[in-house]
Amino acid sequence: MAGGPVDKPVFETNIPELKLVNRGKVRDIYDLDSHILIVATDRLSAYDSVLATPVPLKGRILTKMAEFWFDLISDIIPNHCITTDLDKMKELGHDLTVHADVLDGRSMLVEKAEPLLVECVVRGYLAGSGWREYQDRQSVCGIKLAAGYKQGSRLRDPLFTPATKAAEGHDENISFERACEIVGADVATKMKDASIAVYNKAREYALERGIIIADTKLEFGMKDGEVILIDEVLTPDSSRFWPQDSYTPGGAQVAFDKQFVRDYLDASGWDHQPPGPELPEKVAGKTTEKYLEAFRRLTGRDKP
Repeated sequence: MAGGPVDKPVFETNIPELKLVNRGKVRDIYDLDSHILIVATDRLSAYDSVLATPVPLKGRILTKMAEFWFDLISDIIPNHCITTDLDKMKELGHDLTVHADVLDGRSMLVEKAEPLLVECVVRGYLAGSGWREYQDRQSVCGIKLAAGYKQGSRLRDPLFTPATKAAEGHDENISFERACEIVGADVATKMKDASIAVYNKAREYALERGIIIADTKLEFGMKDGEVILIDEVLTPDSSRFWPQDSYTPGGAQVAFDKQFVRDYLDASGWDHQPPGPELPEKVAGKTTEKYLEAFRRLTGRDKP
């Protein structure tokens, strides 16, 4: 990464004067009373385990990319993002500048919302678990598809495949009818319509910049009785990004996401049981390069 941005990896944050309410696989969440502070660390999870080695710049890339997308798709559905600028946070009564060495560039101040317990996955191409199920049953998450698709094929129409959010272990795919039972039919319909609209707009935008968004995962919450987009959006952690110039249906695709790490782990002999192993420096560095390339192509910026 000669000539690239330099960033001291942040594996976790500990800010004593702030109330830590959750340390997730990647993000540390602080309650600021009137708002929530989301800090994207450089932790990387794979197969539901946090790996022992941080990926430099990852948290900054995720934060700035999510902010970029939140702004771009704000005409489709409101979201919780307020700012990633520490000076603007200070103007809103949250002076965090003393922790700028850790927080700058990887922190997002957001509105408080009640998370909805259904994750929304939109699949535009046949990959991952969808491809495996299609091979066995010619369906994806129970949705029957036509014959003749190959691994990596673009689907005729994007599929909305909700899942229940698991605190630990794998999320469970559910039907849209089950999603309606969990959050209510009106809310589930809004989530579905917004998810597909966000995916379609992002896919067309990305294609113009040489990236295929094969699928993505979105999360929603309720604020003042309205459905809003929360968590992150359209990052390499929550989406499959493929370079368009090397795309060829019929096999695994080159990826700008953490598939590179999954491939390394599969070849390493790790049994996918926690704790997650360490990564060689070259694997962590290559992952940073892939995330950065996606960031540059999509945002038009050199660095996060």
